[in-house]
Formats: sequence, structure tokens, C-alpha cells
Amino acid sequence: QVQLQESGPGLVKPSQTLSLTCTVSGGSITTSYFYWTWIRQSPGKGLEWMGHISYEGSNYYSPSLKSRTSISRDTSKNQFSLQLSSVTPEDTAVYYCARKGVGTLFDAWGQGTQVTVSS
Repeated sequence: QVQLQESGPGLVKPSQTLSLTCTVSGGSITTSYFYWTWIRQSPGKGLEWMGHISYEGSNYYSPSLKSRTSISRDTSKNQFSLQLSSVTPEDTAVYYCARKGVGTLFDAWGQGTQVTVSS
């Protein structure tokens, strides 16, 4: 059974870069045909899909966040990471990593990590 765990700072200052890592166990991030995804939920709002990195290492980002978002991976550590630049208080949210198969729903989630943007 695959498990995901987010890690990273819980507090980031405005204009800085938010960096989070998702460590995956019980399955490889290079296994076909899965997409390793970052999703967030801001206070009082619904879930927002931010982007993913595929089993092949290709990326796709939300158009609204594309200019500020980068998702990378370290296959030797079975991890994938999120970087969100130029953050503002509106980027305060619970950030989740998740796995999605082709043509399926998200079938594995991390527990989520709270990130607050504040000076």
C-alpha cells in the first residue's frame, strides 16, 4: 500500500519561496502510469489542483499558478517536491501530495501540511 508524507516549513515569509517535499513509500514514483500531484486547500475554499509530475518526469501545472510553480523529483529518494515562488498571504493553505492513476481518481493522499505565509 503506497503512503505519502509531506514535509517542509510551516511558516514562510511573503515574497519568499515555499518548498515542500513528499516522500513516497510502498511504491515507486517511476511506476507507470501514475501522476504525482500537489493540491492545496486555503481557508474557506475548496481543493485547488496545483500541478503534477508524471512517472516519466514530465510536468503539467495549473495555468493560474504556472508562472510561480515548479515540481521536481528525486528518484533515488522516491520523493517529489513543490516550489512556489513569490508567495503572499493568499498562498496560506494546507498542502497535500497525492497520487493519481490514468483515468482514475486520486487513490493515495498525504495527511497534509499547513503552510502559513506571514511576516
